[in-house]
Amino acid sequence: MRKLSYLTFLAIFSVFFTLTVSAQVRLQPFLSGLSSPVFMTNAGDGTNRLFVVQQGGIIKVVQPGSTTPSDFLNISSKLSTGGERGLLGLAFHPNYNTNRRFFVYYTRIDGDIQIAEYQASATNPNVADLVTEKIIITIEHSSASNHNGGTIAFGADGLLYAGTGDGGGSNDPSNNAQRTNNLLGKFIRININNTPTYSIPPGNPFTGANTTLCDQDDPAEGNPCQEIYAYGLRNPYRFSFDRSTGELWAGDVGQSAREEINKITLGGNFGWRIMEGTICTPGVNPDCTPPPGHIPPVFEYGRAGGRCSVTGGYVYRGTQGALTPGTYIYGDFCTGEILTGAQQTVLLDTPRNIVSFGEDEAGELYVVGLGGTVEKIASLTTAAAATVGGRVMTASGRGIRNVVVTMTDESGNVRTARSTISGFYRFTDVPAGATYIFSVSGKRFAFRNNTQVQSIVEDTEDINFVAGYF
Repeated sequence: MRKLSYLTFLAIFSVFFTLTVSAQVRLQPFLSGLSSPVFMTNAGDGTNRLFVVQQGGIIKVVQPGSTTPSDFLNISSKLSTGGERGLLGLAFHPNYNTNRRFFVYYTRIDGDIQIAEYQASATNPNVADLVTEKIIITIEHSSASNHNGGTIAFGADGLLYAGTGDGGGSNDPSNNAQRTNNLLGKFIRININNTPTYSIPPGNPFTGANTTLCDQDDPAEGNPCQEIYAYGLRNPYRFSFDRSTGELWAGDVGQSAREEINKITLGGNFGWRIMEGTICTPGVNPDCTPPPGHIPPVFEYGRAGGRCSVTGGYVYRGTQGALTPGTYIYGDFCTGEILTGAQQTVLLDTPRNIVSFGEDEAGELYVVGLGGTVEKIASLTTAAAATVGGRVMTASGRGIRNVVVTMTDESGNVRTARSTISGFYRFTDVPAGATYIFSVSGKRFAFRNNTQVQSIVEDTEDINFVAGYF
């Protein structure tokens, strides 16, 4: 068992440490002052909003161009928190823009794992409707507080996937990960579209007469669980789907010797507790015999240099050139390194306790620091400069002069310009590839659209504001 909890190993690398940057990427400030954020995602509904999961039970929503989040959901009264417990995962239904359904993964008050469904309010899309709660599945957990997994996500098949931990304790004392009659140390896959709670998708590996549903507080006695998609995991805390290929990439947190990155496949046995990565687990497998059908990790790493706990990441599919498309990145919680590849190439050495990565609708990636930050991964190369402007005018098209136009970037930096006698204004040397908030203020005028959010990719001359007299 770890001497320090995965989610409570805080601030070992203090603010006095220097952020060491590779020649490729940088961290661009996005959000700060959060309370133990553990995950960030998007709704995939075309709004470009971002949602930040806080361990204590609150989900924050961030509007495009804003750095001030508001509360979307608060279920703090339903959770057990501390250590590795709390609100850990969030996934939006593929048809969220029409059905408003989303799902959360948390440890309830008694420590068991629960997946529940909610809907966004029908009248306010930035607030969840607590009355719509539906419990999807409950998984009994041991008395240990660690190894809860934490990610849920929809695959390209429209099915809901979840990664669970083995229940905690050194060397998985109940052998949960290898036993198929429980849902601990597993990837599960369920269909949440056509029943009151869920059904089993055709093709799951354990179906038929001698299998059972395991949606109950007590594990099934003897028969394999139909919900299982893959097994033999220790704590696949963070996983993601490659939005291009559909491949499922997972970081499985090791015990004392190996941290793993796995490609999870249908029916796969990923070895734990018999194997830790590609080595035989000391004290459990002295004969060094892998379990039948063992699938070794895609890559792994040990504990050199203070590394101790892998945080699974994403395959980069963005368009802003932060990384080479198809690059898979992951991190280490203890060192704050952002890594890639089998050789653990260090892209960034940060002072963060990296608890998660996140992806926006455009495929750009973010880093979530348990200490309260979310930062965007951006190219170190200075973006091309653009000229940005527009016109301030009345509804009849007459220019309005001496109106102050404010441009705020994603880091909160502010520039101002004043409209000319014809109502035109302009900003020069604006870094492209970023989102800005434009706002106006002027005496004697009421602006119909006094704020606009714009993503600048090249010269832009049509950010116009229309006003009427008081």
